[in-house]
Amino acid sequence: MTPMKRALDLASALVLGIVLLPLIAGVALAILLRDGRPVLYRSERMKAPGQPVMLLKFRTMTPDRADRGVSGGDKAARITPTGAFLRRHRLDELPQLWNVLRGDLSFVGPRPPLRRYVEMFPDLYAEVLKSRPGITGMATLVFHHREEALLAGCTTPEQTEAVYCRRCVPVKARLDLLYAARRTVCSDFKLMVATVFRRIPLH
Repeated sequence: MTPMKRALDLASALVLGIVLLPLIAGVALAILLRDGRPVLYRSERMKAPGQPVMLLKFRTMTPDRADRGVSGGDKAARITPTGAFLRRHRLDELPQLWNVLRGDLSFVGPRPPLRRYVEMFPDLYAEVLKSRPGITGMATLVFHHREEALLAGCTTPEQTEAVYCRRCVPVKARLDLLYAARRTVCSDFKLMVATVFRRIPLH
């Protein structure tokens, strides 16, 4: 990550954190009143091979101590009504502003993978994670709905894992690497705007 990109991330996270503080507090209160504790969901992710970080999100699912692997597929039934709304509008990711402030994430980059997938595909993620992971990115925008559709028919953790590893991981990695090869400050800004308005930048 270049010093300029880090400075932009830091300034943006500080401004957005202040501006969105009432919304963040409101979402936290809504989860507490409707779904109870915990309000936040903490998940170990990897910002680089051998470098774990604790990713923060608002909780959108009923807790399960046996939870493992990617979200979606067989886990869809655990999404709460509040969580479905938060996911639809990406409000569950607001706590990741803290991860940006800490330097765990950038605003734009590949989504930080779970440790299990980095260990399963070490060569692939060694290349993908040369870029600082982000809250949003090209693969997130382009492939998100396709990934949901692919995992929707999975009814067991084993099916979800198999489909994700075979049909999602390679495609998302390829998109992330293509974008990293030509990324600029302007293209990052376009992706941030596209994320807000749910539009895929074509240029």
